[in-house]
Amino acid sequence: MSLKTQLKYIPIEDYLEGEELSDIKHEYIDGQVYAMVGASRRHNRIALDFASALTNHLRGSPCKAYISDMKVRIDNVFYYPDMVIACHAGGHDYYETEPVVIVEVLSPSTESKDRLEKRLTYQRLASLQEYVLVAQDKVQVDIYRRTAEGWELEQCDERDVLRLDALDFTLPVLDIYRDAMNII
Repeated sequence: MSLKTQLKYIPIEDYLEGEELSDIKHEYIDGQVYAMVGASRRHNRIALDFASALTNHLRGSPCKAYISDMKVRIDNVFYYPDMVIACHAGGHDYYETEPVVIVEVLSPSTESKDRLEKRLTYQRLASLQEYVLVAQDKVQVDIYRRTAEGWELEQCDERDVLRLDALDFTLPVLDIYRDAMNII
């Protein structure tokens, strides 16, 4: 026996209004809303340590780092990255449209989506200069960087110093993992 379900289109305005009232976060893709899952201790430590280093570096500059509760809007798609950095004044209180750097900490349940769907969607943003994927099960950071020829991938491990050109920022890769090492 087959089962048919009519998918209801949810307007962007209704989604945004609902997110302000909701206890849980939802991503929005072309009129459909998807609940997000929670993150592990390791995921949180990695994201927090990376965000702390970036926040300290950006203090006094026009660039600001936002973590996990700031959405990024790409046309009719809204994602919640683990970290988003924007360098312009103004904008919407609940989402960013002109990020220069986006960071995702990979989880087993989201890694393939972060590596393909989200990467391709984020790369449509003219403002985006670097998309950073941070593994949580090993010490590895992948940086997709916009160049004059297109996008290039730089992979970093525990011996490397992470470099974000858009923010004039460097950090030993191990510093991202230092507090999570006993959890890995």
